[in-house]
This record gives sequence, C-alpha cells and structure tokens, in this order.
Amino acid sequence: MAGRRRIPVEQGRAALRAWAVSDDRSAVDRTTLATAVRHTLADLGDAAPGRSVEVRVPPFAAVQCVEGPVHTRGTPPAVVETDAQSWLELVVGDLGWAEAVSSGRVRVSGQRTDLSAHLPLAALP
Repeated sequence: MAGRRRIPVEQGRAALRAWAVSDDRSAVDRTTLATAVRHTLADLGDAAPGRSVEVRVPPFAAVQCVEGPVHTRGTPPAVVETDAQSWLELVVGDLGWAEAVSSGRVRVSGQRTDLSAHLPLAALP
C-alpha cells in the first residue's frame, strides 16, 4: 500500500525536473530542493515499502522503507543518511550507490541499508 503523500506528484516531478536541468544545481532555491527531496523520498517509500530502514535527508525529510523487522521507538537499527544534493544525484542516476557510500556522501548503519536495488528511482521526464 502506498504511503500518504504530502507533495502532489506533479509538483514533485516539476521540482525534480527543475533541479535536474539547472546549470548550477547547488543554486536551486530551497523550496524547489525540499519539494524534490520530499517527493522522491515518498517515491522510495512506495518502491520499497516497509519500516526496517530509515532514510534521512536532513533538514527536509525522512522515510521508513524496506521490508523487514519493524522499528517503533528510538533510533532505528538501520539508518541511511545523506544531504539533499547527493540524494537527488542518487535518485536520477548521476551518482552510484557504491561510490556514494565509499566517498562518505551517504552514511549507513545497520542491516538492509544497501539501497542499490532501488536506485536510481526516477528517469527524468
């Protein structure tokens, strides 16, 4: 079952497109960046339903995903954390999972944190 979306799909896709086509992605306005991150995290939650891994992209959003043991209180046993730019690069395929983890752009702890089977998430329209 798909989770509740806070960002309308078309609005999220438009924000992701705006980020992706920008000549200077680091200069994309904060609202567009936040919308793209929140939208793509919701997409990940739909693509990998579950609650065993928490994916965090501070300060914008986090999502619980991936089937497995359910986490209910405190710090989850499996966490993936990254910044917004790195997350969106993973989503569109500009950054590979292994490279992101080995370079420290993505930090992982716990089991089931290899999201390479779910990324890239979006083909740019």
